[in-house]
Amino acid sequence: MAEAQRRRTFAIISHPDAGKTTLTEKFLLYGGALGTEAGSVKGKKGGRSATSDWMELEQQRGISITSTVLQFPYRDHIINLLDTPGHRDFSEDTYRVLAAADAAVMVLDAAKGIEPQTLKLFEVCRDREIPILTFINKWDRPSLMPLEILDDIEKQLSLTPTPLSWPVGSSEGFRGVLDQRTGDFVRFTRTARGATMAPEEIVEPERAIEEEGGLYEEAVDELGLLEAVGNEYDEETFLAGVTTPVFFGSALTNFGVRLLLDAVVDLTPPPTPKNDHEDEPRRLDAPFSGFVFKVQANMDKAHRDRTAFFRVCSGKFERGMVVTHENSGKPLATKYAHTAFGTDRETLDEAWPGDIVGLVNANDVRIGDTLWQDEHVRFPAIPSFAPQHFAIARTKDSSRFKQFRNGVSQLDEEGVVQVLRDRDIGDQAPILAAVGPMQFEVAVHRLENEFGAPVELSMTNYSVARLTNEESMAELRAMQGVDVLARSDGTLLALFESPYWLDRLIGEKPNLMLDKLVAGAI
Repeated sequence: MAEAQRRRTFAIISHPDAGKTTLTEKFLLYGGALGTEAGSVKGKKGGRSATSDWMELEQQRGISITSTVLQFPYRDHIINLLDTPGHRDFSEDTYRVLAAADAAVMVLDAAKGIEPQTLKLFEVCRDREIPILTFINKWDRPSLMPLEILDDIEKQLSLTPTPLSWPVGSSEGFRGVLDQRTGDFVRFTRTARGATMAPEEIVEPERAIEEEGGLYEEAVDELGLLEAVGNEYDEETFLAGVTTPVFFGSALTNFGVRLLLDAVVDLTPPPTPKNDHEDEPRRLDAPFSGFVFKVQANMDKAHRDRTAFFRVCSGKFERGMVVTHENSGKPLATKYAHTAFGTDRETLDEAWPGDIVGLVNANDVRIGDTLWQDEHVRFPAIPSFAPQHFAIARTKDSSRFKQFRNGVSQLDEEGVVQVLRDRDIGDQAPILAAVGPMQFEVAVHRLENEFGAPVELSMTNYSVARLTNEESMAELRAMQGVDVLARSDGTLLALFESPYWLDRLIGEKPNLMLDKLVAGAI
């Protein structure tokens, strides 16, 4: 229980280009995980690349495509940071990651506020019912007014913002922030490219008025206005997801990063009991249990491995212990257990509730699986999103069909795309289903570069999918513009070219099973 209290497991979400990956790097810098200089992870050609954006395509495109697990110490706590994809097409991966998180940090661009992708990712957070801290980034650049951003958060997210830091000045005149928790004015100085921790100067109010003049007084007046209308931090409403503490700063130049990281430790909750499939909480001090939320292949290109990441939910995990794989009922050895830091791995000997563990080459483990020891438990499965884009995949080189088949299966296991198969055709021409079209780009790139299987995709006219069953399949497949395909777990999906035809069928043939996917309404 004491070790669980030291854990903080949180995810970072944002719109592309809001600065999420930069903020992740600076958290690692302040936690001492990058030595003394951010961005110190070197690429093969000598260039710098983000610790969290390790995949080749991520470095080419400059956006986060896959979620990443990073663990580091800070203030006698263990921080488990889950960096999520930065594009709405990967909201399904974000949903899975949030299943393993106790809180989230939402990063907003100071010049743009709430953007469409931000809204999509926030809805994923709301569905998971996790508390959110908000970081207004890039405050040293031209930006919206601070009160305007708070109004945007409240109107679009139905979330009451409660500032715990407030900017003094903006853009090139950004002088620092008022720390609401201490009452101090924290003045920052720039560092070269933001590569080192920014020196912070604590300035007393009397001296701040004298040295900063109108900028300081204006910031104090704005905070007073917010307090007068009730925008004050409250722990109960924060943990209930009703309010969001707000921080201002600049990840690139390290303005406000320490205050935010301190708030992660002080405000976000430690691990709590996770409910099992019968909605009963699993005690933190119960025997070991965990659930798998991510599977990733080829993180180590030299070994072509496959890593299953699970969150410890209860008890103590010890490397080498034999656990039960709930889905198969078989014992599972844990000799190759690692803690993750981007692509870097280090053998892990023990872990506690809230920690993330990677099992290398646990080939039978899938996303959503439960692992346990001594005391049986099964955690709820992680729902799949309803795909909206569908493409037929074929190998360009028949001699590489084995690699194509293995690659497609691996991408399916990782959740990069959902793979649908016609039972009469099998793996010859599977249909790849995705929430957004960028997932197809990632699938093609990985099939060609990691599995040596060049592919061609042919887009279909299908636009909507529904769950169906064996009894409905024959009648549905006899209709034009409809097909029924199977996922790897045996679930049948009915694909429709026309949503209007689907709506009509639901009304005219109530005997047919045409259910929405659980998470598809998000």
